[in-house]
Amino acid sequence: MKRITSLFAALIVGLGIQFSAAANTVAPDVLVKSVSDDVIAIVRQDKAIQSGDTRKAVDLVETKVLPYFDFAHMTRLAVGKDWKQASGDQKTILTQEFKTLLVRTYSNALTKYRNQQIDFEPLKAKPEETDVIVRTKVRQPGAKPVQIDYNLEKQGDNWKVYDVLVAGVSLVTNYRDEFGQEVRAGGIDGLIKSLKDKNKQIDPAAAKK
Repeated sequence: MKRITSLFAALIVGLGIQFSAAANTVAPDVLVKSVSDDVIAIVRQDKAIQSGDTRKAVDLVETKVLPYFDFAHMTRLAVGKDWKQASGDQKTILTQEFKTLLVRTYSNALTKYRNQQIDFEPLKAKPEETDVIVRTKVRQPGAKPVQIDYNLEKQGDNWKVYDVLVAGVSLVTNYRDEFGQEVRAGGIDGLIKSLKDKNKQIDPAAAKK
């Protein structure tokens, strides 16, 4: 779990995905590449982010990424079968805390960007499909390329990411084992507390309610 999460955090810069209002007319892989390139260009030019300014990286993530992720879907997948036992209020809190955790993880990853290159594979999907996988490989000097794939679902005229696979391992299902242990130990409230604690560790000021 920790190894995959660490690898994911180190390479997740490719998650700078922003879709235009005309998303239904542009292939998802084209959109991913276009805006990923934009985000990388911003990071390369921003000395504050490169020097570790997480707050500025968070602002970039919230602007470019946040609106285009389906965090409710991601949270349901990560919690798995235990999602059914959560109340409406608990589901809302779980989604918010998991979103905060992922945003902070992405933001920290942006500050670690060091000239990785992203190769995009041709999209293998029919025009009418509404659930697709955009496949990429991240190359960095002195290391083997790492496969990072994005699961996207079309919602109306927009595409939204609901899972990321690093070297074939799903981000949300990778969290599922950990979340399941937390639920077995302390119920849904125990999982919520664990997520809040993680968020305080990552960014104490931002995690305060």
